[in-house]
Amino acid sequence: MQQTNIPSVPQPKKAHLKASWADILTRGVFIAIGATLMAVALEFFLVPNSIIDGGVTGISIIFSHLTGLPLGLLLFALNLPFLFIGYKQIGKTFALSTLFGIAIMSAMTAAFHHAHPATDNALLATVFGGIILGVGVGLVIRFGGSLDGTEIVAILINKKIPFSVGEVIMFFNLFILSSAGLVFDWDRAMYSLMAYYIAFKVIDIVVEGLNESKSVWIISDQYKDIGDALVDRLGRGVTYLNGEGGFSGDDKKVIFCVITRLEEAKLKSIVTELDPAAFLAVGNIHDVKGGRFKKKDIH
Repeated sequence: MQQTNIPSVPQPKKAHLKASWADILTRGVFIAIGATLMAVALEFFLVPNSIIDGGVTGISIIFSHLTGLPLGLLLFALNLPFLFIGYKQIGKTFALSTLFGIAIMSAMTAAFHHAHPATDNALLATVFGGIILGVGVGLVIRFGGSLDGTEIVAILINKKIPFSVGEVIMFFNLFILSSAGLVFDWDRAMYSLMAYYIAFKVIDIVVEGLNESKSVWIISDQYKDIGDALVDRLGRGVTYLNGEGGFSGDDKKVIFCVITRLEEAKLKSIVTELDPAAFLAVGNIHDVKGGRFKKKDIH
């Protein structure tokens, strides 16, 4: 089914409903827990055994080893530019959640730096470090944030090339993880690949289809407002389908669109804001072809 990009039509500005303090607190708590778990995985398992993660975290570990600079400082400093680069594209909520998560991760990494490693067995460190890291990152992503600037870059690049966000991230990480063989040794590079694979699978479980696109079906009497908001604020094309209520027999408009996993939290927020009673169904998609699955430029 081909997505239809609906032209942006100027609409009167509406008051945005603010998230409740309970929602903000819940999001903050779980992002903090996830960021702390990642710091635990790094300082108690992976880094002491010269095993690296992918993305900016892996680059930070390598730079820390070569320069002697604190890992926590490098994690924050190297991730920060990507937040500024992708601020407009990923949105304010995601950017602030990511900044909060990265700050907690960096602070906890610094706090745990002199702690005694949980094990000096490389295989145990790989397995348990990968599991803990995967749970931590998965929690942060599930609650609308990220702990690595590589994903932000992948989202931006994804607009211009015919590869998924997951494929772009995989390319970056294979290059970074392979670098561990030059900096440490090739055994550590292979352990790093194992840890990354384990973490990737655990993240997939935590957020239910992390690396997959999502199909979204929305039924609401406010379908036009929601559709316009998805185009204007999320940058996704939408398709309006005609439906009929099974019980009422009333004509219904159904909104269909395809998004990436990192956009799910923002989409739900938009729908809830405009119609808390809207019917919303989100499913995993293993493959997307045709229909120019590209983000629309947000003006």
